[in-house]
Amino acid sequence: MAEVTESGAFLGGKTVSSVRADSTCVDAAAATAAAERLITSDGISGLMGADCSGVTGAVLANVALPNGLVMISPSATSPGLSTVEDNGLFFRTSPSDARQGVVMSEVLMELGTKEVALTYVNNDYGKGLADAFEAAFTSMGGNVTISAPHEDDKADYSAEVAALAAAGGERLVVAGYNTGGGAGIIRASLDSGAFDLFHLPDGMIGKSLETNFGSELDGSTGQVPGTDSPGSAQLVNLIGDAFDGTGSYVAESYDAAALIMLAMQAAGSDNPADYKGKVMDVASAPGEKIYPGELAKGLEILANGGDIDYVGASAVELIGPGESSGSYRQIVFEGGKMTTVKYR
Repeated sequence: MAEVTESGAFLGGKTVSSVRADSTCVDAAAATAAAERLITSDGISGLMGADCSGVTGAVLANVALPNGLVMISPSATSPGLSTVEDNGLFFRTSPSDARQGVVMSEVLMELGTKEVALTYVNNDYGKGLADAFEAAFTSMGGNVTISAPHEDDKADYSAEVAALAAAGGERLVVAGYNTGGGAGIIRASLDSGAFDLFHLPDGMIGKSLETNFGSELDGSTGQVPGTDSPGSAQLVNLIGDAFDGTGSYVAESYDAAALIMLAMQAAGSDNPADYKGKVMDVASAPGEKIYPGELAKGLEILANGGDIDYVGASAVELIGPGESSGSYRQIVFEGGKMTTVKYR
C-alpha cells in the first residue's frame, strides 16, 4: 500500500491507508464482527484477507456478500471455497488444498513412504486438506492407517497421540497449526516416542518449529505454497530487514493487496462493484509483466489504457474460480532448520 501511495499514480493521485482487524483464524463470530467494523466504522474499499479457511468463509457469507465487498485471501486454502457462492467478489492468491493434497502425496511417495497416520485440526481447513490428501494418497497406492481430528489449543494431546500410535504408520501427517494444536501433537508424539518423523503441510510451516523443536524434527518433511520465480527474490530485496520476506504466505499477501489496487486502477474506481471484474484481467495475460517493486509501472500502464499481466511475488496465475493454480516449496528439516529441497 505504501508503494502504491508513493507512486502518485493511483486513481489520479489518491493515497491508500491500511486498517487492521483480527480474524483470529478460529472464531467465525469474532471474524465476522471484525470485518463488519471495517466496513461500518472504517469504510474500507477492499479486504486483503481473511487468513484461515473457516473464518474466511464466514466473512464472505456474512459480510462481503451482503455488502458487495471484494476480498482476496492470501492463505485460505479449503477446497470448499472453490465452489462457494461469491457473486464474483472472492479471490485467493493461494492454491486450493485439492492441489496440496496431490503435491504432498507425491512427496511422500518419492520418499518411499507408503503408510501414514493422519491427524487434522477440526475445522474447514483441516478437514478439507485431510480429505484431499487421503483421496490422493490412496489413489497413488498409499495407506492412511487412521484419519483423526484434533481440537486446537488443548493442554494435553496424549489421548489423541495414543490413538494415532496404535494405528501406526511410517510418518505422522499433521494438518494443523504450528502455533497451536499441531505443535502440541508433535510435542506429545516426540515425548512419548509414538512418532519421530512427521510430514507437515502449509499450516504447520513456520519459524516457530525451528525455535520450539530444533533438531528433534530432523528428517521430517513438508511443503508450503512458494516459488523460485524472479518475483520472489525481488520481494525479499524490497522488504529488506523490515521482516522475513521468505515467511509463509508473505508473497501471497503482497500479491493479494497489489491485485486489489491494480484492479481498482484498471476500473478507474475503488468501488467494488466496478473493479471486481478487473481482478482476473490484471492477473492474467496478455500484458506487460509486473513484479514486486514495479507497481508504479503497472499503475501507469493501466492509467494509459494498456494491459498488464501481474506476476508478482508468488508467480500468481488465477484460474477458474479466482484462485491461484499453485506452486509449492518442498521442505526437509536438517540440523534444526527448514531447508528447501525444490519447488513443485
